[in-house]
Amino acid sequence: MYKELKNTVERAWDDRSLLSSDEVRAALRAVVDEVDKGRLRTARPVDAEQSLWQVNEWVKKAIILYFPTQQMRTMRAGELEWYDKMELKHDYETLGVRAVPHAVARYGAYIAPGAILMPSYVNIGAYVDTGTMVDTWATVGSCAQIGRNVHLSGGVGIGGVLEPVQAAPVIVEDNCFIGSRSIVVEGAHVCREAVLGSNTVITGSTHIIDVTGPEPVTYKGYVPARSVVVPGSYKKRFPAGEYDVTCALIIGRRKESTDKKTSLNDALRDFGVTA
Repeated sequence: MYKELKNTVERAWDDRSLLSSDEVRAALRAVVDEVDKGRLRTARPVDAEQSLWQVNEWVKKAIILYFPTQQMRTMRAGELEWYDKMELKHDYETLGVRAVPHAVARYGAYIAPGAILMPSYVNIGAYVDTGTMVDTWATVGSCAQIGRNVHLSGGVGIGGVLEPVQAAPVIVEDNCFIGSRSIVVEGAHVCREAVLGSNTVITGSTHIIDVTGPEPVTYKGYVPARSVVVPGSYKKRFPAGEYDVTCALIIGRRKESTDKKTSLNDALRDFGVTA
């Protein structure tokens, strides 16, 4: 279905002089419009049970190429003023999205019916599925993929990625709860039903240490399904001495019997931890 669009994008990627072509500009707009409507994604699940995803590099290329084809312009809302080249999403009522002032989402971000945007920001290329709440001052970066019934609590930072095009975006799968002021960046992957306690930082290189068994098991950039995670630290020796290095600790697994929309406090309380 998208073969012709993909070929046009790849040609323009290899030869930027083609960006002046009406045909290429129309193709780029068509790709971004498909992403805006959720019919095309910068990354898609290929095996939900195994949490396997595929990055659509050509779609990311189209978004990157779309930027230089747009002109800077002044945008106003009453006394407020901005100067940018990207459009914003509109007509939330028709989309079936609750958008609280001052929620902002860029054109080219998909927000599914039933999602709730508190005063927050969702960037181009992102995908926010149904039933998800993007809470106050939370941000969803470019191309990030957020599943169904996810709660991104206040001040959560979900990182974005456009370049390099082969880099994986941040993925937060269905029914996850991301605690207040947590950060998930650098293509980190949080699998379904996981709970991150407040102020947890997950990067591509963060040590995510499962301490539930007799021996620690360390992951990087990957939080297994139903994990309950809190901030932690581990000792590391440097030339100047031994210091505590920030990490994340998997302290348990979310119970199958637990309501998938349970509060963060309830999920952590099962393991004797408060948010």
